[in-house]
Formats: sequence, C-alpha cells, structure tokens
Amino acid sequence: MDQKIKELAGSKLMLGVPGTLTEGEVAALFEETQAAGLIIFRRNFQDAQKFKRFLQNLESRLGRRLIVAVDHEGGRVVHLNEGVTFFPDNLTLGQSGREDWAERQGQIGAAELRRLGLDLNLAPTLDVLTAAYSPNIGIRSYGADPALVARLGSARIRGMRSRGLAACAKHFPGQGQSSLDAHLDLPVLETTTEEFEAIHKIPFVAAMEAGVDATMTSHPVYPRLEDGVRQPATFSRRLVHEFLREDLGFQGLILSDDLEMGALKNFGTIGESAVRAAAAGHDLILICSDISAAREAAQHLQQAIVEKQLPSEELEASAERLKRFIHARPERFSAPEAFAESEGAILAAKIAGEGVAKAAVESLRRLGPSFEKGDSLTVIYPDLTFLAERIAMEADTLDLGSWLARELQGLGVCGADLRRSSLDPNENEIQTLTGGLGARKVLYLCFDPHLYPGSKQLLNRIESAGEAAVIFLRDPYGPDCLSCETPYVRAFGFRKVQFAAALRCLLRKTALV
Repeated sequence: MDQKIKELAGSKLMLGVPGTLTEGEVAALFEETQAAGLIIFRRNFQDAQKFKRFLQNLESRLGRRLIVAVDHEGGRVVHLNEGVTFFPDNLTLGQSGREDWAERQGQIGAAELRRLGLDLNLAPTLDVLTAAYSPNIGIRSYGADPALVARLGSARIRGMRSRGLAACAKHFPGQGQSSLDAHLDLPVLETTTEEFEAIHKIPFVAAMEAGVDATMTSHPVYPRLEDGVRQPATFSRRLVHEFLREDLGFQGLILSDDLEMGALKNFGTIGESAVRAAAAGHDLILICSDISAAREAAQHLQQAIVEKQLPSEELEASAERLKRFIHARPERFSAPEAFAESEGAILAAKIAGEGVAKAAVESLRRLGPSFEKGDSLTVIYPDLTFLAERIAMEADTLDLGSWLARELQGLGVCGADLRRSSLDPNENEIQTLTGGLGARKVLYLCFDPHLYPGSKQLLNRIESAGEAAVIFLRDPYGPDCLSCETPYVRAFGFRKVQFAAALRCLLRKTALV
C-alpha cells in the first residue's frame, strides 16, 4: 500500500490498547496502522512515572508525535489514579452554578494532565438533561438549563486552554435526553429541530465561542433532525459535516465516539463503520480496545481512499487540521514530576459541599430521623471495589467501611453498625442486611436503584423497617424509587468529597436554607 494512503487513513484513527501490551507491541500497532491518536484508559495507567516513560518510549520508537487523549471528566469518569484531583461530577457543580469554580477546575485539571503528558481531555460533557431518565449522561451533565450548561462548560474550556490542554465538547448534537445507554444499545431520540435549536445546540455554540479544540459526536439516531432517516448520528453527513462543520462553522477536530459501543453493533463491521464515520465528516475515529478491529479499520479506510469513496480534498483538509493541532501543542511534559495541585482538594470539597447542600434543601424538609450522639445507627453501604477495574478509585472509597467509621466518629456518631452490601443483592442478602434492626435508625447509601433491582428492593425493605434516611449515589434519579416520605440526600456521585458532603447534610442538617 502506498505510504501516503496509509498515512491519510491512519490520520483518521485514535486507538485504545490493552494494558497488557508492551511498548514495542503498541509501537508496532501504530506503525502498521499509522494511527494519529492514542486514548488512555484505567488499564493503561499503573503509576505516573511508568506512564510517562511509556509515552516517551512509544513516540521515540515511532519518531513522531501522537495526539494523546483521556476521558477526564471528573466524578464518574476518571482513569488516572495518581497526580490528579478527584473532582465531583458535573451535576454537583451545576447545583452551585459557580462559573469561577468551573474555570478554576479546568485550570487545575489542565496543569495536572499536562504534567502527565496529555494533549487532549475528552471533556466537558455538554449534554443537557431533560425530564427523561438518562442512565448514561445523568451526573455527567451540568444540568437541565442549557444556559447554565453553556456557561459552566465554556468556563471549564477556557480554564483548560489557558494552561495548554486541549478540550473536547461532547456529545453533539446532544444526548442528555436519552433513556438508553449508547454503550449498550442504540437510542432513538425524537429531538425536533426546534428543540435542538432552543436547548441542545446552545452549549456547543458557547463552547466554540470559547475556542474549544474538538467536538465529539454521539451514536443515537435523530430521525427528526434528518427528515426521517434512521441512522446513527456517527454516520450522518448531514449532522456531522453539514450541521457541525458547515452551518455552525466549527473549525476544530471532530471526533466520533467509540465505534465498539453496543449502539453500532448491528450496523456492520468495525471496518465498514470506520469508513461511514469518515465519510460523515469525522477527523478522528475512536476504536478504544480491540486491536484487531483497529487493524481492520485501517485496512478499510485505506481501501476506501484507493477506491475514492472518500473525497480527497476533505481528506487533505482533515489531515491539515490534525497537523495544526499537533504543531500547536506544548512540549509533551510540562514538568518532570506529576502531582495533584494542593488547591484541587480544597476546590473539590467546596464544589461537593455547596452542590450537595443546595440540592438537599427540599428533601431534608421531610419528616425523618434526627441523628444524635448516642443513637444506635446502622449504616448499609455498597461495595464499590468492582469499579476499580474500569475507572480510578480513591483508596478510601475502596475501603469504604473503614472510612465511614472514621467519618461518622468525626460527626459524633460512635459505634455505628456498618453493613456492606453488594450492588444488586439477592433476597437472602437483603434479609441478612435488614435483620435485627429493631429500634436502630438506618442510613442507606444507595447505588442506583434504577439499574440494580436488588438495590431498589433493599431500599424499600429498609424504608418499611423503621426510621431511615438515604444517600443516593451515582445518578440523580434514585428518589423516584422511594416508597414513602423518607428523607434523602443526593450525593451526585461516589467520590469521597461527595460522600462527606452528603453525610454532613444528614447528620448536621447543613442543607442551605
């Protein structure tokens, strides 16, 4: 195959790799495919120094600069476990509406990622929530007000760019209204042109005005935005090239979401999907784990170029955008050592404290338990260790029982009966967890009862057993599963600062009133 064609095809690809591959094996894959970008996941990151050596050695072997990206949204989506601040989820910040905090978060995160050698953060999420249950976006969004999402998202983008880190707005044309998770299945969103203009477009326009470097598209089908055509937005030239590139005039990089997601499983092979995504107008196509799929995509793209299925002038323009992006990047590492900014933990606690407390005002007006010193308190909490395989987790949340015991003691509750639950307990486990409660007051840390039927069943059993209160973790829709007037607090996630803020609200009644 002609080298020029291999380079043009490879310039369309951003690849993820298994954590088990050696530097030499990764270099061989990138040499073979000529892929322009590398996306990093939890599996690729053991510690900061090993990661930095990996990037240095990889680019040295290749003799060229890659675009190195990571999903570092904060909250639910963090893949790096060293050298970074664990900020709360976006919806927590959205409760406070603090634009200055959003910008400062962007600056802090950028400084941390630049020391690790990252070029591009696939954040912020600019999807606007609607009344629909949204299992994929949920706490990753700043909220339901498009003006608020635009304001906070733009502030974070400005913060990132001011410290040399490129930002990526996602997921165009907006999927905060999706009741299906595109990682698993194909959402069909009946968003009208009027709704797009009045709601979902607004944050992306603001992001462009803030100078955002890249935009990521989404997989759902938007039939009303395409005059009845029912295809994933990833393959839609109308949505990608005409709407985003031409009508909105976006001059940065356009990225697809991961082609390996379940939403695209019935639309042909990865190779065929890669060609369709390129034809729609994407500059970079993400294939996040399967190296055989990456090779297949490179081969299909090369063949499509040879057969002139992809316009040569658009290929050249896309390649030029990539070159400009790479040439505009600072040196790979901004400092010899990686470390979390000291201000980061302080800001994260402020965001969690104010966001959780503001949202708790109404829910804590309900009649419920008053936790006081000397109370017999049972705390039922979820085992979160399984999350560590996919995302970075703080040590205290992996040993949540020990941390809760210390935190409760600091809040004046000593000798609490701590009971650990699986995320989806069966009937036998539920009986064990709720056995012997008697006159004890119960605090249940509930992890997404919409996704886990056993969690919902345990929630309702605890409510019926007596005096209880609930902290809802992960997505904000948990209160819909309550069977009675039980007081609750939404933590909007499961980072340590969010746990701490929610406990303070319940045990000290610190909701802002």
